[in-house]
Amino acid sequence: MTSALLALAQIISDNVRDIDNVYTQHGLSYPTLNEPNSRSEFPWENDSSLLEKKKLIIAAAAQLIATVHSPVDILKQAAASAYMTAAVGFAADIGLANVLKDVDREGMHINSIAAITNIDVDNLRRVLRYLTTRHIFRELSEDVFVNNNVSSLLVGGAAHNGNDKDSLTRYDDAPVLAHVSLYADEGFHSAVALSPFLRKRDISTTVATPFNMVYKTDLSLFEWFNQPENAWRARRFAAAMTGNAKRFPDHIISDGIGMQSLAPGDVIVDVGGGVGSATLQLYKSFPHQRYIVQDLEEPIRAARKYWNKHAPEALVGDSVKLQVQSFFDPQPAIGAKVYFLRIVTHDWNDTEVRSILANLRAVADKETKLVLFETITRCSCVTSQDQVPYPLLGNLGVGGAGVDTAVNLHMLSLLTGRERTESDFRNLGLQTGWILQKINPGILASISYLPAQV
Repeated sequence: MTSALLALAQIISDNVRDIDNVYTQHGLSYPTLNEPNSRSEFPWENDSSLLEKKKLIIAAAAQLIATVHSPVDILKQAAASAYMTAAVGFAADIGLANVLKDVDREGMHINSIAAITNIDVDNLRRVLRYLTTRHIFRELSEDVFVNNNVSSLLVGGAAHNGNDKDSLTRYDDAPVLAHVSLYADEGFHSAVALSPFLRKRDISTTVATPFNMVYKTDLSLFEWFNQPENAWRARRFAAAMTGNAKRFPDHIISDGIGMQSLAPGDVIVDVGGGVGSATLQLYKSFPHQRYIVQDLEEPIRAARKYWNKHAPEALVGDSVKLQVQSFFDPQPAIGAKVYFLRIVTHDWNDTEVRSILANLRAVADKETKLVLFETITRCSCVTSQDQVPYPLLGNLGVGGAGVDTAVNLHMLSLLTGRERTESDFRNLGLQTGWILQKINPGILASISYLPAQV
């Protein structure tokens, strides 16, 4: 058998060659780290075959580094990774990418950056040196910096010195900035309390999450967001979630629901749908169905503005209805053809999810379909069902589950939710009167249920 070291190198080499060939066929070179991000210009970037090859490269490269790196250094760097969160969060807070946005190829000297951001020169240098060493921003020459392929994604919001952090509108058109800031703020502070929270002797304590410990509140994260003083945080969260949804191809929702098989006039209910961005994509492609977007009062208020901007005609007739509704209350839309929830159930624990699904089962008829759009998490060991190249982990490590496993801890720290396995979703269905029918795997899996016949 080939050594693990050579096998990992071969996986990297083979898949890099395949990806390079795709770009060569289009008369292009693969984007380098040195240029501002421009991947939206390449429509094949979300091709499933290309994405799988990237996963294999990342998985093998990370495992190769872990294999040849000093175990002591791996542990030290893991323990010190808090500084990555702190440094990226700091760069987001002061609008560093904005400062460098219009800088020419000669870059900007640290003294000028410090003057604009009102940050001590030496401290700013230390943070930038840390980030550029990890391929976030680029140091052209000593103390001269520019954006690169990664840092340019932080452009957006206000380009001031960070004093506008709590501005209501700062993150509206800057979803990546919003996501990074969310992780580096509530997420980071809550993660600090993860160990003491998990080591609590009395697990029946009323403290539900590390977030509750750190922020000294009995409110859930969403209730806390709804406090007047946290309006800007709620707005940032909404911007982050809207931007996060945009990374998924539109066809995932329509394919998962099976829109092609529905009849004109069939009712589709977007449960916990926020402003209804997923439904908007469905409406544009399938205008002859009827849609209901449900959420709490504030998201529905925002949804009216959203639809009046993007598809005002939909609200005039009965094509789209915006409905204030908590999914923990009895469901008013009875006998819909499809109920779907996109990236909702991972925010809630099993008891709460059972309540959500049971409310939908109570109003479903025999032809109703329930579709959840979530990430399917997997164990890292190789099982008999896995088809991964030797010697990769069963879940492809950070190439396949790096984000998922991080989000799982994020849910643990901020909420009582979790990422779930296929078995978890099957059991939740069985406990609430739904039979798991089909799972379409992918960057966002669709999990389809039919009512269990009594």
